[in-house]
Amino acid sequence: MTKKEFKSESKRLLDLMINSIYTNKDIFLRELISNASDALDKLYYRSLTDDNVKVDKESLVIQLAFDKENRTITLTDTGCGMTKEELETNLGTIAKSGSLGFKENLNKDDKINIIGQFGVGFYSAFMVSDKVTVTSKSVDSDEAYTWESEGADGYTITKAKKKNNGTEIVLHIKEDTEEADFSKYLDEYELKSLVKKYSDYISFPIKMECVHRELKDEKKHEYEEHKENETLNSMVPIWKKDKNDITDSDYENFYMDKFNDFDKPLKVINYSVEGMCTYKSLLFIPSHAPYDFYTQDYEKGLSLYTSGVMIMEKCAELLPDYFSFVKGVVDTEDLSLNISREILQESHSLKLIAKNIESKIRKELETMLKDNRETYESFFKTFGVQLKYGVYNNFGADKDKLKDLIMFYSAKEKKLITLKEYVDNMKDGQDKIYYAAGSSVAKIDLLPQVEQVKDKDYDILYLTDYVDQFAITAIQDYDGKKFANVESDNLDLDSDEEKEAIKKVNEDNSELLLAMKDEIKDVCEVKFTNKLKNHPVCLTSKGDVSIEMQKVFDAMPNNMGIKAETILEINEKHDISKKLKSLFESDKDEFVKYTKILYAEARMIAGLPIDNPTEISTLICDVISK
Repeated sequence: MTKKEFKSESKRLLDLMINSIYTNKDIFLRELISNASDALDKLYYRSLTDDNVKVDKESLVIQLAFDKENRTITLTDTGCGMTKEELETNLGTIAKSGSLGFKENLNKDDKINIIGQFGVGFYSAFMVSDKVTVTSKSVDSDEAYTWESEGADGYTITKAKKKNNGTEIVLHIKEDTEEADFSKYLDEYELKSLVKKYSDYISFPIKMECVHRELKDEKKHEYEEHKENETLNSMVPIWKKDKNDITDSDYENFYMDKFNDFDKPLKVINYSVEGMCTYKSLLFIPSHAPYDFYTQDYEKGLSLYTSGVMIMEKCAELLPDYFSFVKGVVDTEDLSLNISREILQESHSLKLIAKNIESKIRKELETMLKDNRETYESFFKTFGVQLKYGVYNNFGADKDKLKDLIMFYSAKEKKLITLKEYVDNMKDGQDKIYYAAGSSVAKIDLLPQVEQVKDKDYDILYLTDYVDQFAITAIQDYDGKKFANVESDNLDLDSDEEKEAIKKVNEDNSELLLAMKDEIKDVCEVKFTNKLKNHPVCLTSKGDVSIEMQKVFDAMPNNMGIKAETILEINEKHDISKKLKSLFESDKDEFVKYTKILYAEARMIAGLPIDNPTEISTLICDVISK
């Protein structure tokens, strides 16, 4: 028996594969099963095109076995097998793919599911094995041969005894190290899990003798064990079945099992696309957000399959961030895969699939909003923040796709409404969409600035999510109607006469207002207003940063010190304005106390912190005790 060496470039490639190309050791079984599936497919194709090859389809199986004591895993198929020359060519030369050669020789109209392309998947076995033994008998030969290798040092090929055609691969599993637990692959549960995860939809049965325990004597707690040759894979995925044969229960069970959810999905989207890019997709909108959905630990993505093999568990490229809550699978053969089938190369097909999926999800949500309002509102209460995030993310690039899906609480309707519904119900002569922001509907409803807008019988959108104002800012206008923050200093709801009257009041009291401004360094202006009805004071803002936006910035760990430009407005009709004018003329010390107390009150109403609560408390006690 003469040991043959791999070619020098093959040695380097083998070392690269074991240490670099494959980043996940678990996929070795996926690769070997895929190769076995190819061998079965080739034989079945031969049986259809070659009268000399007779095959019973029931005999086309993949058998898996393990031996803890001898640290081996054995994978056997009943496929076409390999001759001595094919063993030499396909296994002795790394990156020489027999499957690819077979595929290239097919007619364009031939329908056969060949997975292998690069001829490197077999060598992933060396990530977990210190020796690999392959015994194979070709359907075209009466002789069998064994190929054996311990890695880059080379390989041997010897004659062997094998009755039936097919291939048997024996992996001698490495001993455990501090960095890697190889013994886990010698466990029944682990092997079954790997098959289920990566190869569940291989079209041939993958069988393994599994141990089953049955209760023999309940009183003595005695069990009887027996082995059963169990089929580990489903073979036909649910998304490839006829829709008429799939029940709601089938969808629900698949979703809950696949995505580890205890609740049924809110919406199921099962569809296929044929054309420039052909794929099948089964998508689910969950009924609730995962516990880590709004954390950095959450990973978006759809499970990506090709030819029944899972390529990626979570392919993030298939979903935009604003639809990151969607779960599901995509199955296609139209992708360019890299050599390890672990990550995707830049692919026009992938981008096309992602674009189609985004459009499909959006249309399904639009239909749900139109035809099933109650379900949509349930969805929106769970994932609406993510849609709003998508509106302003990327500088508002996707706002037009999402603006008709977002909703806000209506002060007039007392429920969630869309922007379209707000505009459709605007009063004659109304040219703005009014909104107010705060931490809750109840708190916004008490804002002093809300009174004036309600008096005009205009509806107000209540923005209670931290992303809301950023989304509104990104949209800018809807159907030609600009957005107006009721807390802005330039709301412009007064008549010309009212504007002139309040302008004169501020001019006549300019010294008083400047004196108040000197005591309050945080505001850019102090002025009298006629917009307030019952409240004595309020804080308004001007510029692009509102008070609610400032709160969001303040809560960020990398706060850049972005502040709103605030204005203290005093109700000119309230008794407090008379008191201020009187104190300014008669008692400057009391005037300063009132100024500080009124500013603290305005900050509290706006939900902003008071920097000196002890001082303010003392001032209030001093004032009310007189």
